[in-house]
Amino acid sequence: MIFSFMTLSKAHKNVKWGDQSTVPHKMGKEKMTKLHFYFHDVITGKNPVAVQIAQARGTKSSATQFGAMFMIDDPLTEGPHPRSKLVGRAQGFYGHSGKDELSLTMSMSLVFTGNKKFNGSTISVLSRNPIEHTKRELAIVGGTGYFQFARGYISGKTYRVSGPDAIVEYTCNILHY
Repeated sequence: MIFSFMTLSKAHKNVKWGDQSTVPHKMGKEKMTKLHFYFHDVITGKNPVAVQIAQARGTKSSATQFGAMFMIDDPLTEGPHPRSKLVGRAQGFYGHSGKDELSLTMSMSLVFTGNKKFNGSTISVLSRNPIEHTKRELAIVGGTGYFQFARGYISGKTYRVSGPDAIVEYTCNILHY
């Protein structure tokens, strides 16, 4: 252990920002975790969890709400009922990005709180979401805590729509160390 530290110290002694220097690192065995839960996007009512924060000129006249941006803090639950056990929250934002098709570009962290194993861990999502498609996939581009160095995808399937509010079934396939 001391020898390794001394070797790394010597290797990085004269390294400056921008210098190309790489130190070998062993990550450990990669795991696959599958999670299943429901995403509740509520825009209406007394306690919305998705609020519009911006819109473009022409958004109101667009059939797809092109240019509308929403900030979210959506509950993630074990079952489809809104009072089902809370397993986490989806925090971030999405924008209506399709001019001719109803689609979103989503940037969010799924923050898990439902059990000790995943508590405080996150997965990061950055993806296009064509919300009118029966089945769709979202890209997992990172993670923290239990899900460090995560990658993978989320299969999304609309469970219920009521006006602008939606419940979406998510099945996550997460590769991580």
